[in-house]
Amino acid sequence: MYYQRLRDLREDRDLTQDDIGKILYTSKQQYHLYESGKREIPFHMAKILAEFYDVSLDYIAGRTNDKNGMYFPKLSPEENRIIYKYRDLDEKNKGRLMERLDILGRKK
Repeated sequence: MYYQRLRDLREDRDLTQDDIGKILYTSKQQYHLYESGKREIPFHMAKILAEFYDVSLDYIAGRTNDKNGMYFPKLSPEENRIIYKYRDLDEKNKGRLMERLDILGRKK
């Protein structure tokens, strides 16, 4: 389903398939095949697009909904939730949380 991500990313930037084809040094028609899912996009092109859109390859591949690529398959859902919540905190509250975790860790 990564092809839908490619289309969404392009449309979010108000770009045409021709615009992206030029970035990838390919034709509009060839890029259309990638975006429509009729042909798999080569890895090196996916990498270029990830850098261009400033998102992770995991996001383009649909492995995560986090554009930065946070994907922890071996963590429990609760552990993932904690990580996402931590990332939303400002620096002051991150520091406070870490202090609290240090205190809790000493109580063992």
